Amino acid sequence: MQYNAPLTEMQFLLKDVFKASEVWQSVPALSDAIDMDTAAAILEEGAKITQNLIAPLNRDGDEEGVRFEQGMVYTPKGYKEAYQTYAESGWVGLSGEPEYGGMGMPKMLGVLFDEMVYSASNAFALYGSLTAGAALCIAAHGDEALKQTYLPKLYSGEWSGAMDMTEPQSGSDLSQLRTKAVSQEDGSYLLTGSKIFITGGDHDLTENVVHLVLAKLPDAPGGSRGISLFLVPKFKVNQDGSVGEANGVTCGAVEHKMGIKASATCVINFDNAQGYLVGRVNRGLIAMFTMMNYERLSIGIQGLGCGEAAYQLAADYARERKQGKGSGRGLGGEADPIVVHGDVRRMLLDIASVTEAGRALSVYTGMQLDLAKHGEGEVKKQASTQVALLTPLAKAFFTDKGLESTIAAQQVFGGHGYIREWGVEQLVRDARIAQIYEGTNGIQALDLLGRKVLGDKGQALSELKRQAEQELEGLGAQWFGYRTQLLGLFDALLEKAAELVNSSTRNDAVNSAATDYLHATGYAIYGWMWLKMIKAAEEGEMEESFVARKGMLARYYFERQLPRADYHLRVIHQDPEVIMSMPNDWF
Repeated sequence: MQYNAPLTEMQFLLKDVFKASEVWQSVPALSDAIDMDTAAAILEEGAKITQNLIAPLNRDGDEEGVRFEQGMVYTPKGYKEAYQTYAESGWVGLSGEPEYGGMGMPKMLGVLFDEMVYSASNAFALYGSLTAGAALCIAAHGDEALKQTYLPKLYSGEWSGAMDMTEPQSGSDLSQLRTKAVSQEDGSYLLTGSKIFITGGDHDLTENVVHLVLAKLPDAPGGSRGISLFLVPKFKVNQDGSVGEANGVTCGAVEHKMGIKASATCVINFDNAQGYLVGRVNRGLIAMFTMMNYERLSIGIQGLGCGEAAYQLAADYARERKQGKGSGRGLGGEADPIVVHGDVRRMLLDIASVTEAGRALSVYTGMQLDLAKHGEGEVKKQASTQVALLTPLAKAFFTDKGLESTIAAQQVFGGHGYIREWGVEQLVRDARIAQIYEGTNGIQALDLLGRKVLGDKGQALSELKRQAEQELEGLGAQWFGYRTQLLGLFDALLEKAAELVNSSTRNDAVNSAATDYLHATGYAIYGWMWLKMIKAAEEGEMEESFVARKGMLARYYFERQLPRADYHLRVIHQDPEVIMSMPNDWF
């Protein structure tokens, strides 16, 4: 698969739409670490490594998959060498803490590189993503000894990370965890149990795998209140930092999956494996969710990356494939390229209009993560509130739209889209998992509506609407109607939230309406992103063709995509009884 990183789009978002230089200069922790020239250079190097090193592995990696032989997990041909180059170039530690060997780059830059890697190869991207997430959790909640021992090795890519939550009987309901941890006199713990669906749980890319494991102490309180988090390396670490003896951590099997076949998804067994507490006893979920917020954004970007890669394949194909005669847009000859046909154009515009808005929202969310981490006072507080609101939405809406985009791209190819050689069917398979793991999209919707919107009586969403209204005041007159349309949608979302706060059937209403509420909110925020891009494009110094294309895509979004929010709003207002009243045994 040929992939070309959309560098012009990415630099436009940083420089013109979100004024990254001003943001970075306002934060002491970032002001000396990054400027636009450095950011542009990093993106250009990221484009080279994703286009030339990672993307060429994608198809063969899917065909070969991972192998499990005599208790060992092997990645596809070329993966080990590519990962070594990737790690040695510093990409694993791009946003890592500088005092432990990370590059210290802001997340609003990191999300763009994340998109490049996911576009190039979903499976390859996951190894680095989980490692970066594990390092983030250790940096936030580990003691100094853990940080000194593990972070430099994780940032360098010599060791990798994995997140071990799910068990056969305990998926999204973590209260049913059975993995046990027993304290030892030396302050460590011995863990026993099994975990399933562990991404990057074992492989041959690095010399050690560092597992972050949720488990319970024997005297822990019941339910999720009794969960603690432990760092458990596959191999013990010697006093000098070298890899030591095996630690009772073994792979029992690898899963045979629909997609991401070059990603090692493992059953991991712990047999009196030595581990170390991360954070406080019985407070493991708080520590784990530091990692989960970043990982959920990362998985959302998996959906964006799949959409971008699919668009590139489909657009190239549509310009080259000749079938039929266009109605007034033909180029002469016996047949025209299919890009002249209205339905093909519709599908390509669908993909482009949601992918580019999603990319903008990913940068905005990354910016809020940076301000929540490095900001102070009211800036830090407001950013943390926005991160809480936007994380479930980004994870679910990015991945729902990502799958839709890959399917639309497959449809552009017609019969060739169903054939493996063209590459687009792999993107459909790879994108599908992103709606499921890191908390299913249904759970994200419940979190958004039930906890984040209703939990503060709509204040965070109201603040988002106020910000959009303020930012778009200077918009050109030709876009004023779209601005009015957008703000009306925000008002409708807030009105429904106010109605639900005091509803006597609140629980049923939330359960039946959450997914539609998330989608309507996603369309609204994408609309905000589109008008921000239009305003920046018209006020900036971009080429005329770039500005004109943005304008056409914005018009398409508001006239053909945003009206879908009206459907979701109508569904939200329906009686929840139509879903909740049917007896269980009638299903």
